[in-house]
Amino acid sequence: MPDIQEKLLIERCKKGENAAFDQLIRNYEKRVYNLAYRLSGSYDEASDVSLDAFVRVFQAIKHFRGDSNFATWLFRIVTNVYLDRRKRMKNRQHLSLEEYIELEDSVVKRQIEDPSPAPSTIAETNERNAALHKAVASLPDYQRVMIVLYHTEGLSYDEIAEALDLPIGTVKSRLNRARLVLREKLQSKGELF
Repeated sequence: MPDIQEKLLIERCKKGENAAFDQLIRNYEKRVYNLAYRLSGSYDEASDVSLDAFVRVFQAIKHFRGDSNFATWLFRIVTNVYLDRRKRMKNRQHLSLEEYIELEDSVVKRQIEDPSPAPSTIAETNERNAALHKAVASLPDYQRVMIVLYHTEGLSYDEIAEALDLPIGTVKSRLNRARLVLREKLQSKGELF
C-alpha cells in the first residue's frame, strides 16, 4: 500500500472508523502473524500475540504521531507483546503432567493437551529449516528478536533501532553477536549449511 493511502487510512482510524481499522488489520495481519510465529515458534501463541498486538494498536492508534513508519511501530508493539507474554509465562506455575485430580468417588489422571507440533507438521518441515528454526529458537529473546526483524522481516538497522528504542550501535552489535552464536549452533550441522 502506498504511503499516502496508508496515512489516510491511519487518519481514518484515529477518527474512530472501524472499517478503516479492519482494512489496516487486513493489510498487516499476515506479516504480524508471521513475526509472532517466528518469535514464539507456536501457531497458537502466534495467534494470541497477533490478537493482543492488534488490540494494543486499536487502543493506541490515536497516539501514533507518524514520526516513524507504521510497520515499524506495529512490529515494536508485536515484539513488546511477545516479550510481555514471555515474562508472564516465566512467572506462572507449571502443572505436572503426572498430577492427579481427586474426584468424589475416584482419582483421575490429569489430561493436558500436548502443545508440540503434530507429526505431520514435523514431517513436512525439511531438515535444514528445522535445524535453523531450532537454532534461532534457542537464542536468548533479545538475539532472536534481532535475527527475526532483520533477516525475516527485512527491517534495516535504523528501523530496528527505532522499533526497539535502541541506539543503532547496540542494534548492530546485538545482531552481530546473534549471528555469531547462531553460526556456532549450526556448525555441528555443517552438511546442511
